[in-house]
Amino acid sequence: MPKVTYAQPDGTETVLDLVPGTTVMRGAVTGGVRGIVAECGGNLMCATCHVYVDLDEATPAPFSPVTPDEDELLDCTATPREAGSRLSCQLGLTDRTADIVVRVPESQT
Repeated sequence: MPKVTYAQPDGTETVLDLVPGTTVMRGAVTGGVRGIVAECGGNLMCATCHVYVDLDEATPAPFSPVTPDEDELLDCTATPREAGSRLSCQLGLTDRTADIVVRVPESQT
């Protein structure tokens, strides 16, 4: 079961064991993680579930690549886009997903 750590800008963390088949966004919403708004409910229509995924170069990418639609929405985030910016609704978890840390931005709107 993948473990996702949600790191807040103030340094606090929420660690959740999430069921494969869910997304990082859905886990945050059902787990009460603050800072993940998810206005569109995970339908790739807003950018209010923006997170930063920090991976080192030795770690294989655990998620599918950014799609053109996600790429366009990442240009509309409330906080600056960085190399590891992703929409958490697009980060599906599988049995093979390693434990990850995502940073929650200071603002989503």
